[in-house]
Amino acid sequence: MTETRRLHRNDDTVITRLLHTTATWAVVGLSANTSRSAYGVARFLQETLGHQVIPVHPRAEHTLGEAGYASLSAIPDGTTVDVVDCFVNSARVGAVVDEAIDQAERLGIKAIWLQLGVVDQDAAQRAKEAGLSVVMDTCPKIEYSTPSGF
Repeated sequence: MTETRRLHRNDDTVITRLLHTTATWAVVGLSANTSRSAYGVARFLQETLGHQVIPVHPRAEHTLGEAGYASLSAIPDGTTVDVVDCFVNSARVGAVVDEAIDQAERLGIKAIWLQLGVVDQDAAQRAKEAGLSVVMDTCPKIEYSTPSGF
């Protein structure tokens, strides 16, 4: 018997909710390098959408006025993270998703956002099975400017 794997499809209502509900986003891969996409998107999340941003990068750099952490596990107890936004390549994102699943209860994680070009069907399925909303292979800046009633 052949197992048919279900491919993830983004849900427009989830995207709209994540973009239009003020929240805290842990941006994995965010450094102080202003030329990187992660920096521009994180700044957009802060300045345009009013979200709090927590930088997560191995160097734990202070970025966009916020303290940085080397991993999701290093974020202090009592901190709420609503969305984990992943700016890591597809080959590495599964480990980030697994860490987010592991930290979901402690940090209050409700959703995983895999950036444009970041695709891992198995990781998306694991996150959904853990009760997390998943958005994959798109960018908040693109989705926010797409006509969808907002």
